[in-house]
Amino acid sequence: MEKIFNHFLQGLFLLYFVSASSAMTTTNITTDQDALLALRAHITSQDPHQILLKNWSVSSPVCQWVGVTCGSRHHRVTALDLSNMSLSGIIPPRLGNMSFLVSLNLSRNNFHGELPHEFARLRRLRVLDLDVNNLSGEFPEWFGSFHQLRLLSLNNNSFTGFISTSLANVSTLEKLSLSFNYYIHGNIPIEIFNISSLELIFLQGNSLSGSVPDDMCRHLQRLKLIDLSWNKLNGQILSSIYNCSRLQVLHLSANYFTGFIPRGIGTLKALEQLYLSGNSLEGEIPKEMGNLTMLKTFAVSSNSITDESFHSFSKPTFRQSSVKDG
Repeated sequence: MEKIFNHFLQGLFLLYFVSASSAMTTTNITTDQDALLALRAHITSQDPHQILLKNWSVSSPVCQWVGVTCGSRHHRVTALDLSNMSLSGIIPPRLGNMSFLVSLNLSRNNFHGELPHEFARLRRLRVLDLDVNNLSGEFPEWFGSFHQLRLLSLNNNSFTGFISTSLANVSTLEKLSLSFNYYIHGNIPIEIFNISSLELIFLQGNSLSGSVPDDMCRHLQRLKLIDLSWNKLNGQILSSIYNCSRLQVLHLSANYFTGFIPRGIGTLKALEQLYLSGNSLEGEIPKEMGNLTMLKTFAVSSNSITDESFHSFSKPTFRQSSVKDG
């Protein structure tokens, strides 16, 4: 009798466990569905073909909705891509409940308002692309919560304030793109230059000021491109630029850099594009730059570079490079 009772209890426990697991799965996918429906409800202007209005329906599985990708293991939403759909509205806090989200792309729409701080719960996020919207508010401090983030792109928005030092916590970041947020100002946080995984840095068209630390390249061994043009940066071009040995594009035009072009640039064998126009540089073009066999574009106009130095090169590679405005 005791054995029968024990088997009964085990069966009851197993039934409870299966039911609880099933309920949890239902709750999870329901959470994703509710978050997406909240986003749809906050869109004030649908796309011309009303894709979301017609397709995002509770009568069809979430994983079959337009722009939605689900993982095969947990059957949760892992990616949301609504880019270039002419959507207007705000991003609701409930979107932060999509805890399995790995990639979020809402670029090239007209979303406005501030990003909800509930986004900080998206700990699995690797890609966050919000380019070309009208998002505003202070640059979020909680971006540092995205410990797996590889791409952060906020170009062409209206964010304000300082770039948060918390970004230094994102040790996996490969591309940082914050261009054309005119009211982002202040110094570039030194901590960002400690993210050794960075390959691409786009910070042009803001109101950044101060100098670039001379040891910027010490930890950026993978850096291929850095664009700091059209800001208010000053000081000298870092003399230790040679440590960025994989650099292909260096864009520093339209700032307030002074001093000389560092000779170390001549050691950047991979360099293809160099833009220095619109600063207050002086002196000569270093003869070491004749070693840049990959250089295709060299822009140095609107400085005080001596004319004689332009004619002192005999390297064919330099003559093929275009000296133009950048």
